[in-house]
Amino acid sequence: MVEVLKAFKKSQGDQDNAAPVEKADSDSGNRSVNVSRAGWVSPNYAKSRIVSLDMRVVEANRCLGLLADVEEIEHFKLLRTQISQQMEDKGWNTLMVTSVRPGEGKTLTAINLAAMFAREYVKTVILVDADLQKQSIHKYLGYEQEVGLVAHLLENVPMEDIIVWPKIEKLTIISGGRTVKESAELLTSPRMRALLQEMKSRYADRYLFFDVPSLSRSADAFSFAPLVDAILVVVEAGKTPMPEIQKALARLPQEKVLGLVMNRME
Repeated sequence: MVEVLKAFKKSQGDQDNAAPVEKADSDSGNRSVNVSRAGWVSPNYAKSRIVSLDMRVVEANRCLGLLADVEEIEHFKLLRTQISQQMEDKGWNTLMVTSVRPGEGKTLTAINLAAMFAREYVKTVILVDADLQKQSIHKYLGYEQEVGLVAHLLENVPMEDIIVWPKIEKLTIISGGRTVKESAELLTSPRMRALLQEMKSRYADRYLFFDVPSLSRSADAFSFAPLVDAILVVVEAGKTPMPEIQKALARLPQEKVLGLVMNRME
């Protein structure tokens, strides 16, 4: 379960009126009705690699943002509202999700947040697995990754070959691909900077979410932080000592830190 800590501004209430996310096997007629009713024009996913999600795997791995009727989803709606209010006020559209320690739930938080933002009829979402030492988004969602971000940065593989559409309306994913040792250097390379700038400026109606390594595991998050608009830090409730949290936060650009997310791992 995810709760919002005091570091977030108080929300004025979740007034999103969000519709359920389309599951992999949802009825296309219902989707058309919802899209028409909301005035939303569906993006063209013809150039993306299409994968079908096994919703049993999605549920077992607690990717709750992709499910329609679960109690915990209200927490992610509140979190979405608080994040979107802050980012829209500042004209931001890139968010880095990290944690203080490994195993605190940052990847699940990134997946669930991306899915929740995709529920809205306002913007599309790209979820990028930028944990180039230990990619796991595709494992949580239960599909095989082929080429990914590393192949694009090092081998000039075209973007359309690394973007995956999991048949979730308005959500696409870029997996990491293979792992690399020099991940911090690759995340701050000129090619990565150019890619991020292009994605950020070309798609004004899109949020970009990046799952990056934990702050205590590598230098990746600290290196990547200057390239994004906003930062979200996940901590495990009752486990991560406050001095360790404060030390990690002190090394990040303070103006970019939206707040902390308390994650209960039970």
